[in-house]
Amino acid sequence: MAEEIKTTQAVWRLKRYGRFLPKAQNVGENSSWKVFESSESKGTLELKILESGHLLIAQAQELLEGFSLLNAQSFLKIQQKSDSLLFYFTLKEGSRMIRLQFEGSSRSEAVDLCRKAVERLNEYLPVGTQEQPGTSSTTQTTGISNQHKQTPVAPPQAIHDGTQESLSIKQLSQYFLGDSGLSLPLAYHHFTPPPGDLESLLRLCLLDSSFPGFVEDVEKMLNGLIKE
Repeated sequence: MAEEIKTTQAVWRLKRYGRFLPKAQNVGENSSWKVFESSESKGTLELKILESGHLLIAQAQELLEGFSLLNAQSFLKIQQKSDSLLFYFTLKEGSRMIRLQFEGSSRSEAVDLCRKAVERLNEYLPVGTQEQPGTSSTTQTTGISNQHKQTPVAPPQAIHDGTQESLSIKQLSQYFLGDSGLSLPLAYHHFTPPPGDLESLLRLCLLDSSFPGFVEDVEKMLNGLIKE
């Protein structure tokens, strides 16, 4: 029964999702946050942890962030701060940071939902905490929009903004069909191979006489998505 609970998909509503952006080139400005907020016009932000171990952040039909939590300790550190989670990524391409603020009917409910998300994340890697001594109620309600003005604790060097942007379904279809010069963001670079020999699986697919037809059908569907 405990195993079934662990593999159940978990979904949380987010109030805000922020990406840490590098400072402008040749300009003496501090690094800043690019913030996405839940709204009726743009849709609700959601954090999902799938039973496959993948973490997704989406708004409406747009995927803003996605990566596998399996073996994430090698490139990811997470800290909880009240109703928010801070993710620090250290990758070969560079380092970056994101912040999630949870949605709740009250401040205490948002903090409680954040703690439940931490419990789920702890199944894959340890989550630290940041103390907030002497924080007033006015400061607490400012959220991510004002938190970017504060200097994070030992923030990593952020990579170029172009590698952090999310892509729409149409843009992804164009990428896989080779019709666009898009570069995939870092969120799309994490891949956890399925159990077993991946090469053997690929050879088996290529030897299947129906596989070429399957590939053609996928290509037709991708072209259809581009035209939507």
